[in-house]
Amino acid sequence: QVQLVESGGGLVQAGGSLRLACAASGSIFRVNSMGWYRLVPGKQRELVATTSSSSNTNYADSVKGRFTISRDNAKNTVYLQMNSLKPEDTAVYYCNADVNTNAWLRNAYTGQGTQVTVSS
Repeated sequence: QVQLVESGGGLVQAGGSLRLACAASGSIFRVNSMGWYRLVPGKQRELVATTSSSSNTNYADSVKGRFTISRDNAKNTVYLQMNSLKPEDTAVYYCNADVNTNAWLRNAYTGQGTQVTVSS
């Protein structure tokens, strides 16, 4: 089994910064893509950013130029640096990862979520 543990959420004023981290552990053969999405009650889930195993990245238009996703493959960890935060960034942020637990078995895993609140 694979576990994803997120950290780094919290309360920040508009214009501030936060850094989220998500560490994958357990029966890992290889971690493929990793990413973050966010969820606001009553709204559609939004994919925020993704990074491939070779560190190619993609971002939602709403966060381009403000958020940066990165990963440390040696630690099976993905980070989300969030700058110039806005109240509309308030959400629960979830980490997900596409993981091979052996050479043939591949599944998607999701963390427990971390709350980010941006006050105006």
